[in-house]
Amino acid sequence: MSSSWNAVGLEVLYQVLGWVAFFAWSFSFYPQVVLNYKRKSVVGLNFDFLVLNLTKHSSYLVYNAALFFSPFIQRQYHDKYGDKEMIPVAANDVAFSLHAVALTAFTLFQVFIYERGNQKISKVCISITAIVWTAAIVCLIVAWPKSNWLWLIDVFNSIQVGMTAIKYIPQAVMNFKRKSTIGWSIGNILLDLTGGVLNFGQMGVQSIDQHTLVNFYGNIGKTLLSLEVVFFDILFIIQHYVLYPVKRDENGKAIISERVAPLIRPSDKPEEDNV
Repeated sequence: MSSSWNAVGLEVLYQVLGWVAFFAWSFSFYPQVVLNYKRKSVVGLNFDFLVLNLTKHSSYLVYNAALFFSPFIQRQYHDKYGDKEMIPVAANDVAFSLHAVALTAFTLFQVFIYERGNQKISKVCISITAIVWTAAIVCLIVAWPKSNWLWLIDVFNSIQVGMTAIKYIPQAVMNFKRKSTIGWSIGNILLDLTGGVLNFGQMGVQSIDQHTLVNFYGNIGKTLLSLEVVFFDILFIIQHYVLYPVKRDENGKAIISERVAPLIRPSDKPEEDNV
């Protein structure tokens, strides 16, 4: 027996929440891209965050696309969790992942063409990324002979959860050391938080309709993703508005603290406000 919605109203609400979350999360990439363009600089944006974020979104794309499009993997999912359980990946999840990979890659491209001061990708980040992708390849080799594709995409789902947990740390530490969030877009964070809350709400609606919590632990990656996003976004909001608020001159321009100076060449122009 195939899975289906019990209440049309909840199905509509599920789709609405999912697509609003998609647009919030998708638009969250643009404030940083626009800020970089206006400043012609990526000083203040942590490069480790971008590299880890690309790994995260690439892994999430593999999971979402495979489970959404592959009937074979969907059968494996139903064999594991039951035929009545709905696939916990929606079209908006796949669309978001595709868009996220593209925009993160473009932001990395901006790193190469704009002023970046003395910032660079750390050896720790390079090591983590190399280990993660090497492990993914090993898992692919292990899964291939017996077609354990559900297990394999669960590995990628675990990778995206792990990357989400650590990707924000370099930026949070950088903000703390600089005592400033200039160069790091707060617009990105506000939209990211909106998407995380709505994403969690979407899963809750499906859970209410199906009278089960399987969609939460059947797609534990999506559940943990929402919780991690909310936690770190609240941290960044506190940093931006409470701990390191932007000081402005009489013309309303952001005043750069002297503690940020080592990251910037003397010839640089005053930075624009965060988007």
